[in-house]
Amino acid sequence: MNFNTEKEDGLSIFHLHEERLDSMNAAEAKGEFLILCQSNIDVLILDLSEVTFCDSSGLSAILLAERQLRERDAGLIVVDSHGKVRSLFEIAKLNDIIPLVSSIDEAKKLIIKD
Repeated sequence: MNFNTEKEDGLSIFHLHEERLDSMNAAEAKGEFLILCQSNIDVLILDLSEVTFCDSSGLSAILLAERQLRERDAGLIVVDSHGKVRSLFEIAKLNDIIPLVSSIDEAKKLIIKD
């Protein structure tokens, strides 16, 4: 799985450099999300802007991160510039639980408002 992370002042940004978040890489993503969620962060931004396909396994990885962060009163924001994750969020009715934005800049603006 190709990814990188950035950390700055209580914020981590996980950039996934894959076209898919599915059963082939969701287990590895879960492991990375767990590591990030255990660190001292207030917000995790999952940058899925390169993802053009996400299935239920990928959604499960995202939900794992959300649960881990919520238990620590931390937040999760998902970046989806293609709309592929958005359609899955709408089907699963997650729109009110996890903020979904179209860019990292938009995600950072949400953090500043809070």
